[in-house]
Amino acid sequence: MEIVATGVEVIGAHGPLLAPTSLRVADGQTLLVTGEAGTGKTALALALSGRLKPSAGSVRLDGSADADVLRRTVAVVDAPQITEPDEALQVRDVVAEGLSLAGRRSTRRKVRDWLAERELPGDVRFENLPAHQRTRLLIDLACESRTTRALVLDCPDRHGHDPQHWYSPATARAADGMAVIVLCSTHSADELGAPAVRIGANDTESEGTEKSDDTQNPGKTRKSTSVR
Repeated sequence: MEIVATGVEVIGAHGPLLAPTSLRVADGQTLLVTGEAGTGKTALALALSGRLKPSAGSVRLDGSADADVLRRTVAVVDAPQITEPDEALQVRDVVAEGLSLAGRRSTRRKVRDWLAERELPGDVRFENLPAHQRTRLLIDLACESRTTRALVLDCPDRHGHDPQHWYSPATARAADGMAVIVLCSTHSADELGAPAVRIGANDTESEGTEKSDDTQNPGKTRKSTSVR
């Protein structure tokens, strides 16, 4: 499977939300896409997943621009005010809702077993869950859907802490065969020592994708991503 975005641009009611951006990511790859606050990371996440129609450009999955297929295939993880859980909910309630949305059974026993397998507490507010546990939990929930083949993590670094806390589970999912895109700050990419595609880059080439067999070495990449 391959997702290709070509010149994707989003114009809002009051002006540009996302400058034309192109990227390419395939199964088994992790792609960092960087941009500072206000550059349209969430708009890009929604466009890549078929949840927002670009004002210009296209997003294609294996050559198809079918938005319904994108929505079924690409899960957006922790998008601010969109897919992020209510901070006041108990962790067990977040898991129950996530399992239900993924088409899985969400009985009390199933939720308890799901949390126990991951050694996560169920009786604390979600906002009090450490950042690294939060991200891993949301990634795991997104992968519960049988149709999910790609992930877009929306600004996991906004929660602070070591970027390896979200980069490690992201690359682990790529190692399992998924296509993974992480939207983050340039600073986070620099800390990881990993190449990245820049939001708004539309006419250069970049080695911004990491193959799954390189997940243990963030600095090692292959020529598998192009930015036009």
